[in-house]
Amino acid sequence: MMPAAISGRARELAAQGESFVTATVVRAQRPTSVEAGDVALVLSDGSIEGFVGGSCAEHSVRANALEAMASGAPVLLRILPFAGGQEAVAAEEGAVTVQNPCLSGGAIEVFLEPTLPAPRVVVVGDTPIATALARIGAELGFDVVVAGGEPRVGDLALVVAAHGQDELPALRRGLEAGLPYVGLVASRKRGDGVIGELRSDGVAKVDADRIDVPAGLAIGARTPAEIAVSILARIIEVRHGQRPDAGTASGSPLRSAASAPAPTAVDPICGMTVAAVAGTPSVAHDGATVYFCGEGCRASFRARLAHAAG
Repeated sequence: MMPAAISGRARELAAQGESFVTATVVRAQRPTSVEAGDVALVLSDGSIEGFVGGSCAEHSVRANALEAMASGAPVLLRILPFAGGQEAVAAEEGAVTVQNPCLSGGAIEVFLEPTLPAPRVVVVGDTPIATALARIGAELGFDVVVAGGEPRVGDLALVVAAHGQDELPALRRGLEAGLPYVGLVASRKRGDGVIGELRSDGVAKVDADRIDVPAGLAIGARTPAEIAVSILARIIEVRHGQRPDAGTASGSPLRSAASAPAPTAVDPICGMTVAAVAGTPSVAHDGATVYFCGEGCRASFRARLAHAAG
């Protein structure tokens, strides 16, 4: 059972819209200092709150938790002791096995479950279509902000359904924020006019052409609810990379700024993969930052540098 302090902290992070991973030890072999049922939270900056093993195990948990946070998929992490002096990694669907050269205890298995904020959709306008977008979007798991919401980096979509009011500044802000989807509820004729005004106002053609107008899939929608469904379907299409001209050129699923690929590095002394984040032992060398699994490897690296310099 998750300790009250950890569960309370998890609720707090979720309420704040923060990404985190719940790391739960599901199996531990002797000798090891961790027990099945131990739980920790791994935050987006790589910090760990709770206990899921010593420093060596924590490095493997941290690096793989950040990867799970980036992908959004839960994973079973198996950490095995390894005496060969070089970390070995094997991946299969839903699981990763790491042979950790630093680990001195028994094998540990940790289930990593990411919790990510709901994708944010900003809707501009006080109209029946805007109301329908908020209602249906919430049922689809989106965090829909209607009117007064400012598009920001990391948002999934902006939909302008304002019937001509404040359309130009809203569209410009959405494009400047680099949102994967920017849609305008308007006829094709009026939409062309709006895009023309944006172009005359200095918006680059490549940016203006990203505006989806009329917003949504062409399904013959007529009522506000039907139009909302068509727009949300388009947003889902973009989110999951099914639309080659949106999100990424390759059509791969979108990753928000909060879920960018996790930075990792290889300890040059022991070969362990560690998270390249603040808090991981490091040394500045030749204009780069070298990361280590612990103080022992960092000291060995510094000794090598001193020997080479002497």
